[in-house]
Amino acid sequence: MLISILAVLGTFGLVIFLHEGGHFLLCKGLRVRVERFAFGFGPELIGFQYGETRYSLCAFPLGGFVKPAGESLEESRGDPHEYLSKSWTARLAIVLAGPAMNYLLAILLFTGVIYFWGLSQPSSQPVIGELVAGYPAAQAGLQAGDRILAVEQTAIASWQELAQLIHRRPGRKTSLSYERAGKKFRTLLVPRRDANQNVGLIGILPRTEHISQSLWSSLRTGCSQSYFWSAYTLKVLASHVIQWEKPDLAGPVGIVQMVSRAAHTGIPDFLSLVGLISLAIGLFNLFPIPMLDGGHAAFCLWEGLTRKRVTEKTMQVANLVGISVLIAILIFATHNDILRLRGGSWQTPEAQTPTPKP
Repeated sequence: MLISILAVLGTFGLVIFLHEGGHFLLCKGLRVRVERFAFGFGPELIGFQYGETRYSLCAFPLGGFVKPAGESLEESRGDPHEYLSKSWTARLAIVLAGPAMNYLLAILLFTGVIYFWGLSQPSSQPVIGELVAGYPAAQAGLQAGDRILAVEQTAIASWQELAQLIHRRPGRKTSLSYERAGKKFRTLLVPRRDANQNVGLIGILPRTEHISQSLWSSLRTGCSQSYFWSAYTLKVLASHVIQWEKPDLAGPVGIVQMVSRAAHTGIPDFLSLVGLISLAIGLFNLFPIPMLDGGHAAFCLWEGLTRKRVTEKTMQVANLVGISVLIAILIFATHNDILRLRGGSWQTPEAQTPTPKP
């Protein structure tokens, strides 16, 4: 329990602190006065004044904020060290600094995991590395380390062949032959139909292999992984929107569960998950939703294109819409978390990685 608590606090603390630290450092670098640097929202629990800035720890640790002086037209007094006194390009840089720090953290964590523990990749051998709770394979008694020998009398030589055969049999009784500790066994199960891809799934993952990488190769792979997961996330979300399907989002409860689980599976898994969370927060903040960094960036770009600053009234309406959207997303994601909690699993076999898994 203590490890889980420390892991959750450390993860949220690091990701949020670096995000807000990016905004803070750019403000300092561009000589914008910062009135407050807060971790969390709501009433201040602990705080102190240092120089011109108030540093606060607030009651609800679901984020944080940096408040530069003169960030709204109502507060602006024309001081050259105020936020709105700076050019739109300087303000855009301040806004993007937060997500940039999240991406930097993700790249560094991915790079470190690859360099020190090796590049993880799915094994091509038809050997079970992990099972998803509640899926047919776990219910049939299969275990990690079992080698699948045949599916419906068809011999299996690779994981790819295994995945293809299972995918072809959604909802159909299927015979599996496997080997465990030198002994051969046979079981019957029915692959579950995946609603998104219309394929059969039994809830198994391949073993992972670790390949040594040089520092340069690790850095290059860390960057490519950050790009890949960002593009993959956008692709999946776009697909759900186009097809009017419910996206599979995780909220605070789900993230806490995943972090707690990863903290007990080893340092590489935990650091990789922290990197993915940092990446997700950085990407989410780039969405052009008012109240998020992406919304502020959109206002800056609008000013750069039209040479007109968004009015205070427009900003207030946009922020009201933005906070409504964010609350709706939080409620929806929390609802998903509760459904996963009731189902006893925080992992969906097809949504976690794009590699084929039966």
